[in-house]
Amino acid sequence: MYTKFFGLTEKPFTITPDPRYLFISEQHSEALAHLVYGISESGGFIQLTGEVGTGKTTLVRTLLGRLPEEVDVALILNPQLTALEFLIAICEELSTPPAENSNSVKSLVDTLNRHLLAAHARGRRTILLV
Repeated sequence: MYTKFFGLTEKPFTITPDPRYLFISEQHSEALAHLVYGISESGGFIQLTGEVGTGKTTLVRTLLGRLPEEVDVALILNPQLTALEFLIAICEELSTPPAENSNSVKSLVDTLNRHLLAAHARGRRTILLV
């Protein structure tokens, strides 16, 4: 309906944010620079907050398109998981098979620790986006 009437080449108002349409304001540019710097320089923990509709998700999608090649990403879209489910989801995102006893938080943490140490030894950087 919209495409034909307004002569658009694609449907507007999609449910998922499209980074191609991100307007990089001064605040967005600064936030993106902080995220890239934190990832590039092993910045530890980085938190991005803002009101609903301010572009956080679109900014993160833009970030995903600009990551260095040596970065592995675990993207968790549902933060409402139990600790056990959260660790299992991280293992799945990193394609790390869980240990035999995947019902144990300690076992999953040990599995992730081994994965992170091996990745670091190969020169890989791993980030978790929630």
